Amino acid sequence: MTSGIFQPEDTIVALASAPGRGAIALVRLSGPSAFDIAAKHVRSFPVEARVAHLCEVFDGVEKLDEVLVTLFPAPNSFTGDDTVEFSTHGGYLVPSSIVAALTSSGARQAQPGEFTRRAVLNGKLDIIQAEAIGDLIDASSHVMQRTAIRQLDGGLSRRLLNLRNDLLELEALIAYDVDFPEEDDGPIPRTRIDNATNSVISSLQLLLATAPAGELIRAGAVVVIAGPPNAGKSSLFNALLGRSRAIVTEIPGTTRDALEAVTDSGKWPLRLVDTAGLRQTEDRIERLGIEVSERYLTSAHVVLACAEDKIGLEQTAALVRRHTEAPIVSVYTKSDLAAESEEVEGLPGAVFVSAETGSGLRDLLGAIDNAIDADQAAISPDLPILTSARHRKALEIARIEVAAFSEAWRAQNLPITVAAVHLRTAVSELEELIGAFEVDDVLDRVFSSFCVGK
Repeated sequence: MTSGIFQPEDTIVALASAPGRGAIALVRLSGPSAFDIAAKHVRSFPVEARVAHLCEVFDGVEKLDEVLVTLFPAPNSFTGDDTVEFSTHGGYLVPSSIVAALTSSGARQAQPGEFTRRAVLNGKLDIIQAEAIGDLIDASSHVMQRTAIRQLDGGLSRRLLNLRNDLLELEALIAYDVDFPEEDDGPIPRTRIDNATNSVISSLQLLLATAPAGELIRAGAVVVIAGPPNAGKSSLFNALLGRSRAIVTEIPGTTRDALEAVTDSGKWPLRLVDTAGLRQTEDRIERLGIEVSERYLTSAHVVLACAEDKIGLEQTAALVRRHTEAPIVSVYTKSDLAAESEEVEGLPGAVFVSAETGSGLRDLLGAIDNAIDADQAAISPDLPILTSARHRKALEIARIEVAAFSEAWRAQNLPITVAAVHLRTAVSELEELIGAFEVDDVLDRVFSSFCVGK
C-alpha cells in the first residue's frame, strides 16, 4: 500500500522536459487509463507500439498542436504501466495546454519522482537504480555521469544482492546446524562459518572504503590556491576555469575573500578556491580574508602553493603546512616571465605554469589528479562506488551487525539463535537499501528531490 497521494490506479501526466523556450517539449502520460485518455484528444489515434506517429492534438474542437505520439503498452514501458509520450513544440503554452487537456479528461498532475517511483513499485528498477537516475540528471562532472550510469546498469545493486545472498546462506548454515546437529557428517565446521562471516565483512569494508571517493565525485575535491599577495593566484584561478571570475591586478591584497568555482577538466571534479594572499597585515578587512583562506586550507583535498621563485615556494609550503594535512603541489607561477629572466631554480615536483600563455596548465591538472589519487585508498575499477549517505549508513549498520555476530559466535557467550539476530538485521538493511521490500518512508525520501517529469 502506497501512502498519501501516490495511488497506483491513478493515471498521471507531467511535462517531462525542462520548461521554457525550446524546439521540443515532452509530455508524459502514464497509468491504467493512459490510452483511453489520450485517445480523447488525439485524432487518428495510433495502434502500433513504440513507433512515433505524427498526430493532431485537440481540446474539444480547438487544435492545440501537431505532435509525435508514441505508445508504450504495459509492462514494456519505463513505469511498467501503459504510457503515452507526446513530443510537442516547445515553449510554455503548447505543452502546458496539452497537460491541462489531459488533466481535464481524468489524468492527475504527477508528483516529483512519481514516474520513477512507479517504475520501482512495478519492478522495473530497484531503489538504487532510481537514485542513479537522479544522480545522472544532476551530474555536473563526467566522472559523476559515468558513476551514475554504472549504478543505473545495476552494478551496485548486483553487488548488494550477492552480499544479501551470502548472508542468507550463512543464516541457512546456522539454522541447519541448530535444527539438525547430528545429520550427515555432524555439526557444521566452525571454520566454515568463520570464513563465510569474514568474507561478508571484507566485502562490506571494501564497499565502504569507496565512500570518500564517492564524496569527491559528488561534491568535488577542494583545491585551494594559496600563496603570498600578487603571486598570480587569481590569474591561475581564471586560467584553470577558462574564464574570468577573479579580479586580477598588480595591487597586493586584491582578493579580500575566497572565490570558489567548479571545473571538470581532469579526472576528478575540482572545487577551485582562490584565496587571499597569505601575509602579515594590519588591514582588518584583509586579515578577515586571510582567516577565511586559513579555514579553507583545513578542509582542502589539495593545496596549490604558488610563488615566483624557489624561496617563495618553500616559504609558502611551510606556511600552508601549518593549516592543512592535504597534499601540497608547488606551482611556479608566471613561468613565461621567469623563463625570460632565467632566475628560477628547480624544486623537485614543482609545476611551471603561465596563466598568460596557458603553458603548464595540463601538467598542473595532472599533478592535482595524481595528488588526489595518492590520497585515496586504491579502489578496484570493477568495484561500485558509494555516492550516497543513505548507502553508506545502511552498509555501515550491516557491517557492525555482522561483526557483532562474529564476535558473539567466536566468544560463544550467546545462544546461536540470539547471535543470529545480528545477521537478520544486516539482511534487512541490505533489503531496505535495494528496495526488496516496499518501504514508504524510504521511497518518500528518495523521490522528494526528483523533478516532476521523472
